[in-house]
Amino acid sequence: MVWYSNSRLPHFFQGLWRRLLLLGQCIGRTFYPVFGSALSAIRYLVRRDEECRGEPETNGISEELEGGHSEGPAEANPGGRPVDFMSERPAAEEEKSREFESEWYRVETTDELFCEYDSTWETEEGPRGAGSWSNRPRTSASHKFDKFKNAARDMQNYRRGYPFGTRTNHWNKAVFQDDMSNLKFYLGERPSVPDGVYIKDFHTSWKGQYDVLECVHTFIQWLFPLEEQGMNYEARTLTKAEIEEFLKNPVATANLLESYKLMLDFYGIKLSNEATGEVTRAPNWRARFKNLNRNTHNNLRITRILKCLGILGYRHYQAPLVHFFLEETLVHRELQNIKDSVLNYFMFAVLNRRERRNLIKFAYLNYEPKHEFVWCPQKIQAIWLSQLCPDHREMREHDLSHSAVSEYK
Repeated sequence: MVWYSNSRLPHFFQGLWRRLLLLGQCIGRTFYPVFGSALSAIRYLVRRDEECRGEPETNGISEELEGGHSEGPAEANPGGRPVDFMSERPAAEEEKSREFESEWYRVETTDELFCEYDSTWETEEGPRGAGSWSNRPRTSASHKFDKFKNAARDMQNYRRGYPFGTRTNHWNKAVFQDDMSNLKFYLGERPSVPDGVYIKDFHTSWKGQYDVLECVHTFIQWLFPLEEQGMNYEARTLTKAEIEEFLKNPVATANLLESYKLMLDFYGIKLSNEATGEVTRAPNWRARFKNLNRNTHNNLRITRILKCLGILGYRHYQAPLVHFFLEETLVHRELQNIKDSVLNYFMFAVLNRRERRNLIKFAYLNYEPKHEFVWCPQKIQAIWLSQLCPDHREMREHDLSHSAVSEYK
């Protein structure tokens, strides 16, 4: 393989390794969905048990991560976006940000689509609606809302700095030693495990090796480390101290940017503006989109990438990437097999609350049919629909419940 081009192993063992890798690929494609579902179920049960024990829902990081005062650099004008409230001229940015400060955007916990794990629309502390969902009437979109609610639990845990804790690695006791393995990897002082690849080799030898990037499942945890364990039990989870040191090191952050470019190229995307994080289609986007649409395990990878960007210094890159996927799935009707992940996970990985609200608004305005949109409360949807169609009362009453519309009659 590419990463063994300089190896001294005999050709016989190199050939054997290729065959073993092919066998592993076949096994992985067969059992990966089963293992992934089982791990998700276990993670859900563990977190539910922690909630039942009354563990705190927030920690000291929550307001910093989700508050409007911790935003990244201002975004440049992407230009030419359809039905888009994110791409206005800079002079309108202040007015746009004030939109969500209106009293109209304060969500009541009695809203049929209120989710207790989504703090996107909170403007002040108030009673939550946890435990009241079972008493609410079911809608035609209830299945979608249930999926969103399950995902929202995980995404809120990430946005608030993992107050519920994370799944730790019990197979390798060395993981519990804070040896800053991820930082050392990004400084080129140690290779990844079990592949034995250094960071510069990933950026050079692996670039454009799409079959390798698709079939090997043990590198993504090293390129985009998190405070939660992934599928590679030999990878190390980030620690708070390691995050602080990583952010101080320009070599580590520069290498993370190269890793991001590596994976964008794999997905048929190009980073067109390093200052703002704006992304566009790469020249080979058709072939790469076809692969991404077929191999949906990449949805998990992209969620990990978005989370890592938010933790390790590229928070302002989150919204442009999510916006790209929203436009591709909802406007251009590409990548339909990842649309659910874009709406349930990608949008809610964005740490900046104002940007997250703008992304949800963009999604709503471009989503059809609108009465099946479940990713924000109905009260918010009523406001946006009245802005979109101020003279079409019949459409509002068809798409929204009478209780949501009645507030604006």
